[in-house]
Amino acid sequence: MKRLLLSFLLLVVSGFHGPVCAGQVKGEADVVIYGGTCAAVTAAVQAERMGKSVVIVCPERHLGGMSSGGLGFTDVGDKSVIGGLSREFYHRLWQHYQKPEAWRWQKREAFGNRGQGTAAIDQEKRTMWVFEPHVAERVFEDFIAEHKIPVYRDEWLDRRSGVRKEGPRLVAITMLSGQTFRGRVFIDATYEGDLLAAAGVRYHVGRESNERYGEQYNGVQRDVRHHGHYFKAQVSPYVVPGDSASGLLPRISTEPPGESGQGDHRVQAYCFRMCLTQAPENRVPFPKPPGYDPGQYELLLRVLATGWREVFHKFDALPNAKTDTNNHGPFSTDNIGMNYDYPDASYARRREIVAEHETYQKGLMYFLANDPRVPEDVRGPMSRWGLAQDEFVDNGNWPYQLYIREARRMVGRYVMTEHDCLVRRPTPESVGMGSYVMDSHNVQRYVTRDGFVQNEGDVGVKPPRPYQIAFGALLPKSEECTNLLVPVCVSSSHIAYGSIRMEPVFMILGQSAATAAVLAIDADGPVQGVEYGKLRARLLADGQVLER
Repeated sequence: MKRLLLSFLLLVVSGFHGPVCAGQVKGEADVVIYGGTCAAVTAAVQAERMGKSVVIVCPERHLGGMSSGGLGFTDVGDKSVIGGLSREFYHRLWQHYQKPEAWRWQKREAFGNRGQGTAAIDQEKRTMWVFEPHVAERVFEDFIAEHKIPVYRDEWLDRRSGVRKEGPRLVAITMLSGQTFRGRVFIDATYEGDLLAAAGVRYHVGRESNERYGEQYNGVQRDVRHHGHYFKAQVSPYVVPGDSASGLLPRISTEPPGESGQGDHRVQAYCFRMCLTQAPENRVPFPKPPGYDPGQYELLLRVLATGWREVFHKFDALPNAKTDTNNHGPFSTDNIGMNYDYPDASYARRREIVAEHETYQKGLMYFLANDPRVPEDVRGPMSRWGLAQDEFVDNGNWPYQLYIREARRMVGRYVMTEHDCLVRRPTPESVGMGSYVMDSHNVQRYVTRDGFVQNEGDVGVKPPRPYQIAFGALLPKSEECTNLLVPVCVSSSHIAYGSIRMEPVFMILGQSAATAAVLAIDADGPVQGVEYGKLRARLLADGQVLER
C-alpha cells in the first residue's frame, strides 16, 4: 500500500494523469524506441525486418503523430526522393483508396486528383499523398500488427531520474509508471526530444543568429515576407484604435521584436490540423469551448474590416469530402507566441499549453461561424463547415496531436544548415533526402515603430533541388551518448529544420536510424562507429533514396 501511495504521489508531482502501475515491469529489446510518431513506426518495422527485437514506448495512445493527426495533405516536395518504408506507407494508402468501399462520403470522381503541387493519386507509382487521418492510423497499426511489435502506450519518461547511463552509454529508461526498458540501442522518435535531453545530449531551442552558422534566413526576419501570413494593411494593435494608452489587444506581444538576424528563444507557432467537412450527415457543428472569450478575436475583426477574405484558402481537400485545414493569413489557427516554453516545459505545463491552443482554435472556429460581428460572407459559409464525425472519434472529433512544428533540436556530430538545404556545400554520408521549402511559420506578433501590428518569422525558401541529409545529423557527439539515434529532433539549425521537419522525411530518417542501430549492435560498437559504406549499401537495398 505504501508503494502504491508513493507511486501516486510521484505522478501527481510530475503532473501525469495516466494510470498508476504498481512495481516495475522490466522489458528488454535490442532496440528501444521512445515516441509514437511516424518515425517511431518506420524505425520499429526496419529493426524487426533486420532481425532484431524492438519495442515502442510512447506517451501517445494513437500512433503516427501528425501523419495520423490531421496532416493528410502531405507536404511532399519532390516525391521521387521519398523511398523505403516512407514510400511503402503512401503505397498502402493508395491500396486502401482503390477499394470502392473506401469512398463513403464522396464519389471517387468527385474528389478528382488534388494534391500538394502535383497529383494526390499517382497511379503510375501506386502512391496516395492525400488521405484521411483514420486511414493513416490504420496503416500504422497494420505495420505494427504485421511485425508483432510490442507497443507500450501512455508511458511517459521520467525526465528527472528515469535515464540510466554507464559512462556515455544508455542502459535503461524508466517511465513515470515505474516500468523500465533496457536496450542495446535507443532511438528518440519524439517531437520534443525528451529522451535526448534527459540523456544529457546537447540541444538548442529557438532561433540561432545568422552569424552562428553563416546563414541568411535564421534569426529574426523583420524584413522578410515570403508568404501571405502577415498584416498587409495597417491595423491598430490597441484596444482603442490609435490610442497606445488604452493597452494592447490580446495576443500581441509587449516585447520588442529584436534586430534582424539576431538569435532568440522564440519558437515557430503551433496549431491543430483540423479535419473538417460540409457533408451534413458527417458534420459536427463547431463546439463552443469552455472558457470561450470572443474578445480574443477582436484583432481578426479588424483584419476582416480591411477587406481581407482569405479565410478558406487552406481548406485543402481530402477524400470523402473532408479537409486538412491549416493556418492561413495574418490571424488564423497558428497560436503565435503562446508556445515558447513548450520544448523544455514539464508535462503539466505542456498540458496547459496544449489546452490553451485547443481553446483558442476551437473558439476561433466557433467565433467565425457564429459571432454576428463577423461579416456574413465569412460567417455564412463557415457555419456550414464542422468537424468530421468519423475522425478522432474518442477525442470529440478533435485531433489527438498538436502540430509541434519545432521543439528541441539536437546539436550533434553534424549540424544541418541552410547551406545543406540550398545545396551550397557537399553534405557528407547521406541517409535520406529532403526537398520541401525551408518553411518557418511566424514566431511573434508585435507592434511596429509606426504603431501598427505585424507578424514576424514567416519564411519560405525553396531548395534548388533535393538535398542530402547527413548521417551525422542523427548522431549525438560520442562523448555525450554512444547508443542513441535521433531521427526527428535532428541536429539542425532552425531554418534548415523548417524543411527537414516534413512527415515523409521523418519516416525516411526513422528507417535510416534503425538501420544504423542494427549495424551498431552487430558490430558491438557505438552508433558513431557504424561504417557508412555498410549503412549506405543496406539503405539502398531497402529502397532508400540517398542522392540525385
